[in-house]
Amino acid sequence: MMQNAISACVVANSRELGNQATLSADQLGFDSFSRRANFTHLPCALCTKQAVGVVQFLAVRRSKLKPRTLASALPNRDGEPKASFLHSSADGQPLLALGNNKSCKDADAEEDPSARYSRSDFSVNANHMVNRGELLDKLKAVHLHVLASEQWNASQIKLCHRNYLVSATNLIHYLALKCLDIEQVKEDFSSIGLLSWEIIDSCVMASLSAGIQLLEELSPNSLNARENISGNCTEKRLENQRNEKFAVHLMRKKAYSNRELLMGPLQDGKTSHVMVTVGKEATENEMLITDLIDTGASIIRINCAHGDPSVWSEIIRRVKRSSQMLEKPCQILMDLGGPKLRTAGLKPGPHVMKISPERNASGNVIFPAQVWLSHKGAGPPPNHVSPDAVVVLSNPDFLCDTEVGDTVRFKDARRTKRILKIVGKFHVFGGIGFIAECSRTSYIESGTQLYIKGKKGRFRFAHAVDVPAVEPSIRLRVGDSLVISRDSSCSRIDLPEAIRGTHRITCSSGLLFDSVKPGEPIAFDDGKIWGIIQGTSISEIIVSITHANPRGTKLRPEKSINIPESNIQFQGLTSKDLMDLEFVSTHADMVGFSFVRDVNDITMLCLELEKRKLWNLGIILKIETRSGFENLPQMLLEAMKLPNPLGVMIARGDLAVECGWERIAAIQEVILSICSAAHVPVIWATQVLESFVKSGVPSRAEITDVANGRR
Repeated sequence: MMQNAISACVVANSRELGNQATLSADQLGFDSFSRRANFTHLPCALCTKQAVGVVQFLAVRRSKLKPRTLASALPNRDGEPKASFLHSSADGQPLLALGNNKSCKDADAEEDPSARYSRSDFSVNANHMVNRGELLDKLKAVHLHVLASEQWNASQIKLCHRNYLVSATNLIHYLALKCLDIEQVKEDFSSIGLLSWEIIDSCVMASLSAGIQLLEELSPNSLNARENISGNCTEKRLENQRNEKFAVHLMRKKAYSNRELLMGPLQDGKTSHVMVTVGKEATENEMLITDLIDTGASIIRINCAHGDPSVWSEIIRRVKRSSQMLEKPCQILMDLGGPKLRTAGLKPGPHVMKISPERNASGNVIFPAQVWLSHKGAGPPPNHVSPDAVVVLSNPDFLCDTEVGDTVRFKDARRTKRILKIVGKFHVFGGIGFIAECSRTSYIESGTQLYIKGKKGRFRFAHAVDVPAVEPSIRLRVGDSLVISRDSSCSRIDLPEAIRGTHRITCSSGLLFDSVKPGEPIAFDDGKIWGIIQGTSISEIIVSITHANPRGTKLRPEKSINIPESNIQFQGLTSKDLMDLEFVSTHADMVGFSFVRDVNDITMLCLELEKRKLWNLGIILKIETRSGFENLPQMLLEAMKLPNPLGVMIARGDLAVECGWERIAAIQEVILSICSAAHVPVIWATQVLESFVKSGVPSRAEITDVANGRR
């Protein structure tokens, strides 16, 4: 796994906040994501009245580790502290400055060489016992650094709603901790069996304070000597942070409370919620929603990018009815479509269905195809019946006198004679239906005439209706050319004769055509197909396919388009999103904010929610872009200004395409850690148990994936 060092830094935005501290745009990320080269000096009101010594850590910046002095205090001639500060000993760039009320010297002030720990203190020495005194000094330095970061960002924390003050503070503590390389400290603590760093994210200050207290208790001989050195200010800080506000059990309780406010309480002793995405198919099967809720689904997700308010309303009606009938609560999450680029413009396929019996390797039929026959309005087949095809007939009297054993005859779309043998009769909600067997491959299209020879030689006739259209698609192979048009009616640019008339699709978003450049990669359908842009114009883009299945990969309408290296400027909420938000606000429990990228997007959503006075509507931030991942801490702090329940979805489909599949495992771990620090619940999404859904048997990797998702 190509995981690089994770970096977090605190910087000041002097233009907007003056001397107030705010979080940088590069809080978290990999080397390739980081853009800033330097830490920025910040003033801080934290003062030390007595010397605390000098402790040096390695601050993480891009892929390089630079030594940083975390805490220092210089005594004057009378033995009293003259100045205290934090700075970089490698390049002179200050990382953190501390000063007392009387005076504060710059980073070039004289230091006591004997008080500084060298970089060799961070090397692992398995032959010697860890010096607990040095470890205590290091941990106190980390503690001071975390406290300082809280003061720097005090103005940002105060802007958060009172429901999130503790969580926002802990998030600041977490980010301050992550900007340091403390791997050696972790190893030292592990060697003496103290302070599990695996669970520190959700309660940073309480964990650090507990570690300091334990070390002090383990070092009784040096405790009295250190009391005169550490100073009253440090002791007061430690004492204040040990109060109940940051107690471990209260922090965990806060995380559980935030989860229940957003998703509702867990039922039947379960440890996690199960979310299922449904679409129009849920309105065509009367029992689908009921079965999903009965088997454990506690959240039903609707994607507003597909369907319309009539379909959404019917889905929600069925969810509420089934939830009430089963006495199992079920939440509704509706995702706003967002500014996602999608394919469109393929010619609809014919309205025809293929009926195929199952054959062995020799081509002999071993199981005939099962066909459900019913008149229009009769309803779907029973749950225990799983036909291969459903044929809806126009004449309700056609099946009235039909019995098991009768034969239905027809000529299929190829004008070939075929028969259906009636083998079962069932009473359904809207009448009766029959199961028939077909032993030869057939093609039934809308208008196909079926007939039965009845008693006294009389024939009954009916026609097949409502046969769905074959989903249109184009099959792309490596080396193929694909032309993306702004509009299907647009005239084509001058193309070489060799590629004229090649595959063509449409994308109506003008942002795609205004942003891409030749040579940039482009991906389709969550990365199933990749290509390189060969040429662009105001109305068309020419793509050369570089990755696809050896037999070709089908590209269908409404599939995603990703341009990970293009500097495309999306708007946070589209005009369609604003219209859909009106429906979501009155029908859903949570709204999913798709393709959220930065604080400006969050601000826009907050304004719309405030305008509609939607204080109880849950907010789900869908992290599916590189910028969304990099800006997650700032976006969480911005969203915490509202009282609305808050959550995060790791949308791994687009996120893997945008950031690279080789990084997705590490990225989702970072997101989980950030959300744990912010006490925000996380939805683990995309291809969860996909093989299980399609085949009924989960892959081994999916089992492990779900186990991780339960976190």
